[in-house]
Amino acid sequence: MAAKPLAGQVALVTGAGKRIGRSIALRLAADGANVAVNYNTSAADASTVLSAIGELGRKAVAIQADVSKRREVANLLATVEREFGRLDLLVNNAGVFFPARFEELTDDEWDRVMNANLRSQFLCSQAAAPVMKRQGRGRIINISSLGGLLPWPSFTHYCVSKAGSIMLTRCLARALAPEILVNSVAPGTIQFPGELPDEEYIRRVPLHRTGRGDDIAAAVAYLATADFVTGQIVAVDGGRTLV
Repeated sequence: MAAKPLAGQVALVTGAGKRIGRSIALRLAADGANVAVNYNTSAADASTVLSAIGELGRKAVAIQADVSKRREVANLLATVEREFGRLDLLVNNAGVFFPARFEELTDDEWDRVMNANLRSQFLCSQAAAPVMKRQGRGRIINISSLGGLLPWPSFTHYCVSKAGSIMLTRCLARALAPEILVNSVAPGTIQFPGELPDEEYIRRVPLHRTGRGDDIAAAVAYLATADFVTGQIVAVDGGRTLV
C-alpha cells in the first residue's frame, strides 16, 4: 500500500470545529497527518472532529485559543509542540463573516472582522515560522476569499480583511522562503447540508453549483504537498471570477 502523502506530518488547523475548517482537518488526517484542532467557542464541535480523526487512525488534539490574541496563540503553538513535537502545516482558517452597510459599520464590527480574519493569520504565522524554520521546512496556507478579490459593498469590512490576507500571503511567501512555502485558498460560495441553495450563484457561475467543504479541503491538500508553488492565490469558486 502506498504511503499517505502527509504521513508523519503534523497540521494545525485554526477554526477547525465547523464547516470548512472541519473539512480541512478531516482531509489532512485522511492524507496521513496528525492534527491539532483549534477552536475558540465550539468545544462540542471540536470534540466531534477529534472522534472522526481518531476513526481515521490519526492522532488529534483539540486546543482552545482565541487566535486573534498573541498570548493565546503562543500557548497554542507551545501546546502543539508539546503534544506532537513538530509542526509541518499551518492552515489559517479561523474567521468571521457578516454583512453591514458601510455607512453604519461600527468600530467594533470593523475591529472584530480585522482581528478574526487578518490579525489571527499574522499572529499564527509569526508564531509558527520559527518552529518550521528549525525543521528546515513547512507550509502555511491562509484561507482568504473571493471577497479579497471582488468588491462586495455590503461586506466592505470582510473584503478588506481578506484582501489583507492575500497580501499577507504574498509577503510571507517572500519573507519565509525557501524553507516555508506560503499560499492561499480563496473560496467562492461554499454551502453545507441543510442550507438554502444560493440560486443566483448557481445560475451565474460556469459550473452551475456552489462549492462544498471538500472542494476547499482538496485545494489545501494539494498546497500541503506542492514543492514548487508559493505566493499563489488559488480561487476555488466554480469559475465565479470569470463572470
